[in-house]
Amino acid sequence: MGTSTGWRQSIPRSHACISMERHCHGLKRGTSNYNKSAAEPSDHAIGRSRGGLTTKTHLVCDGRGRPLGFVVTGGQVADTIMLPATMNQIRVPTAGRPRLRPDRLRADKGYPSKANRAWLRARDVKTTIPERNDQIAHRRKRPGRPIVFDADDYKGRNVVERCFNWLKQWRGIAMRSDKTARNYHAALCLAATLLWAERPSSSSPN
Repeated sequence: MGTSTGWRQSIPRSHACISMERHCHGLKRGTSNYNKSAAEPSDHAIGRSRGGLTTKTHLVCDGRGRPLGFVVTGGQVADTIMLPATMNQIRVPTAGRPRLRPDRLRADKGYPSKANRAWLRARDVKTTIPERNDQIAHRRKRPGRPIVFDADDYKGRNVVERCFNWLKQWRGIAMRSDKTARNYHAALCLAATLLWAERPSSSSPN
């Protein structure tokens, strides 16, 4: 697992960040330019959301912004339910058994839920995930132990956004020009491989 974020050595080893990127095929606001009435085939990973027909890429990366795993879904799929599936893509080779879990996960407000936090606790993964406003309001009505949130540690989550920015330098990935989800996933795998080749583990500072 990586030890630095960009030019700064501010993220400890074995930390991961997760986020999603939405690719829009229609107008963000207003009527969609897509007139097909039938549903998209399941192998396209395209779904209708508020932005029109969109695709989501749920991605988890290490502390240096190198992709560890990603899942492609339609735009209508809720972020919350995709956290376990995305985390299960992690498989980092080591001298012994491969590493499947980070020490800490940083995620945005799209992923927190009671079930997800319990799933991560059961696997001894510490978290830095902010609560959504509706979750805070609900907890105030039914008092309980507040969620511990470290705002300074959360600043390290920007590495996953920088990872997305690097991947989107590929026009085909930024525009989702592939018809099927399989081809689009293959393009992500190729771009992720090149990113790992550019930032090998042996050159990471300690």
